[in-house]
Amino acid sequence: MKDVTLQPINERVSIKTDTRVLDTLLAKNCNVMMACGGQGICATCHVYINKGMESLTPMGDRERRTLGLITGAGENSRLSCQCRVLGEGVEVQLPEGMYVQSFNDLESLIGKRSQVAILHPADGRILIEKGKFITRTSIMQLSDVDFDFENLEISDR
Repeated sequence: MKDVTLQPINERVSIKTDTRVLDTLLAKNCNVMMACGGQGICATCHVYINKGMESLTPMGDRERRTLGLITGAGENSRLSCQCRVLGEGVEVQLPEGMYVQSFNDLESLIGKRSQVAILHPADGRILIEKGKFITRTSIMQLSDVDFDFENLEISDR
């Protein structure tokens, strides 16, 4: 068993060796969308590793390519679906923000102030900043984005 600390909730979780970080997050009911089904091609399970990067499995080519597309990814970024815990001392930082999977997700938020940044599921860029009102005009400019995870791609129509 290995201990993993989840931030910002400051919770320590004991997991079996070789468990994906994603499974650890899901076990603690963290809001992880995993829009691509854990295949490492979207940004919705992106996390930061504050400590213990050496205690995770090495990064593969697919994860490296996907992280290269994510806005805000850093040297301590990982896709939680692609890394497994092998050793002690891993501290995972969940990024602040909410990923959207469809245009309809945003329509229900019109007229409300965004409590967190609303993020694009493919590259993690901020679509609507935290604290901003969500207006029909602001989401209409996003209606051109096709969130098609069944075909494992995101493209402009």
